[in-house]
Amino acid sequence: MTRDPRYDILFEPIKLGPVTAKNRFYQVPHCNGMGHRNPSSTAAMRGIKAEGGWAVVCTEEAEIHPKSDVSPHAEERIWDDSDIPHLRRMTDAVHEHGGLAGIELVFQGHETTNRYSREVPMGVSHLVGGAYDPVQAYAMDKQDIKNVRRWHREAAIRSKAAGFDIVYVYAGHYLSLPMHFLSRRYNDRIDEYGGSLENRVRLLREMIEDTKDAVGDTCAVAVRLVTDELLGTDGITVDESHDVIEMLAELPDLWDVNVSDWANDSVTSRFGEEGAQEPYVNFVKQVTTKPVVGVGRFTSPDAMVSQIKRGILDMIGAARPSIADPFLPKKIEEGRLEDIRECIGCNICVSNDFTKTPIRCTQNPTMGEEWRRGWHPERIAAKKTESRILVVGSGPAGLECTHALGKRGYDVVLAEAGTALGGRVNRECLLPGLAAWKRVVDYRVGQIQPMTNVEIYLDSDLTPDHVIEFGATQVVLATGSRWRRDGIGRANCKAIAGSGGAGVLTPDDVMAGADIAGPVVIFDDDHYYMGGIMAEALRGRGLDVTYVTPAADASTWTHNTLEQGRIQTRLLEMGVDIIPLHNLAAIKPGNVDIACVYTGKQKPVQAASVILVTMRLPEDNLYQQLVKSDALSLVRIGDCLAPATIAAAVYAGHRYARELDEPVNIDAPSFRRELAALGPY
Repeated sequence: MTRDPRYDILFEPIKLGPVTAKNRFYQVPHCNGMGHRNPSSTAAMRGIKAEGGWAVVCTEEAEIHPKSDVSPHAEERIWDDSDIPHLRRMTDAVHEHGGLAGIELVFQGHETTNRYSREVPMGVSHLVGGAYDPVQAYAMDKQDIKNVRRWHREAAIRSKAAGFDIVYVYAGHYLSLPMHFLSRRYNDRIDEYGGSLENRVRLLREMIEDTKDAVGDTCAVAVRLVTDELLGTDGITVDESHDVIEMLAELPDLWDVNVSDWANDSVTSRFGEEGAQEPYVNFVKQVTTKPVVGVGRFTSPDAMVSQIKRGILDMIGAARPSIADPFLPKKIEEGRLEDIRECIGCNICVSNDFTKTPIRCTQNPTMGEEWRRGWHPERIAAKKTESRILVVGSGPAGLECTHALGKRGYDVVLAEAGTALGGRVNRECLLPGLAAWKRVVDYRVGQIQPMTNVEIYLDSDLTPDHVIEFGATQVVLATGSRWRRDGIGRANCKAIAGSGGAGVLTPDDVMAGADIAGPVVIFDDDHYYMGGIMAEALRGRGLDVTYVTPAADASTWTHNTLEQGRIQTRLLEMGVDIIPLHNLAAIKPGNVDIACVYTGKQKPVQAASVILVTMRLPEDNLYQQLVKSDALSLVRIGDCLAPATIAAAVYAGHRYARELDEPVNIDAPSFRRELAALGPY
């Protein structure tokens, strides 16, 4: 296949100061939960993106000095020359495929607590950061400012030595000192660095000039700037950032522009559409001749072309779409649009920065495993045997297992008890804001359907006899899970009194269209998206809803996906009554008793219906019957083994397919590890 001429503009080279990007695809800086702790994993992940056609591939934040130590988050470090070798591993991997490597230097100011270095934080003013650490930053004096400028310059020089082609001056996401100096909210200085906008821009200007002077002969100097904090006049606004860019218009080689904070910049698909940042960045090209890159969870090449032709952006920036499909540019270039794994905007990738663990992705199960397991997103080993595989269940685990096995060349039969492929995703994508999640099914069905070695049977509710008669070499059970009806979960190890009564329902009932009488009490002991979305869905039907949770706030795990604030705000604005820090003690006719998690004191809440969102049970009846047969090679994957996220189910299906007929040592780690080098003792 050849490229559609409509997309030719995406593959034009772009000059960035002294370097040239081979096309307009730009992987902006993004965290990955690996950073300086797992440099080989980081390098392999970034290198595969360059192989996939991204012209520019950037690091995450790279701390320039121990006074800006963001531990325990695993970002990059460039504190001294000892950091150069592992950074060079990343730049070599990117250069091997003709890409440019960028590094985002950062000094976080008052937003860092220096947990590892134990240095005293300093900032533009006397401030305390967003973390709850009992630590605060002191206001920098003139010598401190000179020191930061010197540290940044030295880090830029080390970046050049490490092979980077683009060096950032970072002024965004409320996480960087230059942005703090720009901000009226943070900057209360009365010297030449405070007061007027011209004064507040001074440090940013100086750092750009320092960086240009230090490395600008061979490296492009990029500025990442917040254009709007979406806080109205309390924050940086488009009008203000317009003036900043006008002041500095031709100084950097590239403007990387976005909204702040991170929850706005990486808004999930539940709360934001593709290209949602356009109103906040569409002015930039009017005030500078330098190339402009921006983001918007772009997955549609038509949307990308539109951004360029309408003069919004020069380069298509991406973090999450490059995670979901590192080969997105190549697939557009080769006319293989149907092969693109489109980002679903769930922010599972983001969660790993908060949990300090290697990155993962719902759509791309190889993300974070490129070095650890040697997995490539587009290549998989050919089959080793002539095994014939029966996969039972077509949810995310079964679909991905079938897809990967089929790609390996195995003969696969996929049996689905229902009348459509997709399992839980088909139900959940109909919930408010989750339509994009259907891409998990659409991509895999689209890949499987052309495979001549895969057979699909719908409306096939197999019995144990059917499975045995089929005579498959391997049987994979991916039959999913169901929500518990008894309320057992984190807060309750025994069934909740009254949970067997009328009017007690689960999310499965709601998604199946059950008639539900109000008022409704939703008990959320799951803490991810389901409890909050049940409240939103039922309140949207006009029912009075009370949301009860043992946690301190609604859908508390979604702090990790940058959604919690939006979820709680939406529920409150819709009129949902949220009662945190309470357990569900008993369900009675017409009401429930809830108990304070600290004192145990109980109080009644009126309820005609109760939705229990606690935990799930595997749908493993078929397994329990088949496991008695010694004649079968049988395995459970995904929710059928242990219910978890959709990302975990996709990963489970992919891992099984990768490991089939391969040697596996269950007594040792199944992946490579990087171990810390011993220092002098």
